[in-house]
Amino acid sequence: MPQYPVGMRKLLQFILIKIFGWKITGTIPGHIKKAVIIVAPHTSLWDFVVGRIAFWYLGVEVKFMIKSEAFKWPFGYFLEKLGGVPVKRGRPAYLLIQILRMFKNSETFFTVITPEGTRSLVKEWKRGFYEIAVKAGVPIVLAFIDYKYKKGGLGPVFYPTGHYEKDLKEIEKFYERFHGKHPERFNLYVKNMKNK
Repeated sequence: MPQYPVGMRKLLQFILIKIFGWKITGTIPGHIKKAVIIVAPHTSLWDFVVGRIAFWYLGVEVKFMIKSEAFKWPFGYFLEKLGGVPVKRGRPAYLLIQILRMFKNSETFFTVITPEGTRSLVKEWKRGFYEIAVKAGVPIVLAFIDYKYKKGGLGPVFYPTGHYEKDLKEIEKFYERFHGKHPERFNLYVKNMKNK
């Protein structure tokens, strides 16, 4: 799919990193060609802006699953350039098939998913990202965004075992240290357990 011109990408990177002072770090090991990348905390529309620029800066071409209704003219053109892939979210089973087909038919494929599923406060994460990784046979890359310290990027690679509850606790432990733009909207199972 087409991407924004290099000059535009460099300008956006300059604004985020040099002017606003963000630090973007991390990498995906070279031997990993396909993965589900999850990003948290997700509490603001700005997460997409910061995240999109961060992935450009890191040189990782990613795809975002976006509801097909959003691709109406003129937004579809720009969403496609950003790496957006239209999907029908109202049919979960079909959505899973769509994404698994993309993994199967691509030599390199990285899809970004926000496990919270929304910018609002949720009681628990949606498990779709995990099911996709298990069924596609790919690892999960833990990406993060931290507004308090203006940091973002790629963290460790996690290989799902098939034991969801156990794995989720391990994954969420990584995210305890980070701060969303709206911290009150960020919820983690492991934090809830500690507060009981």
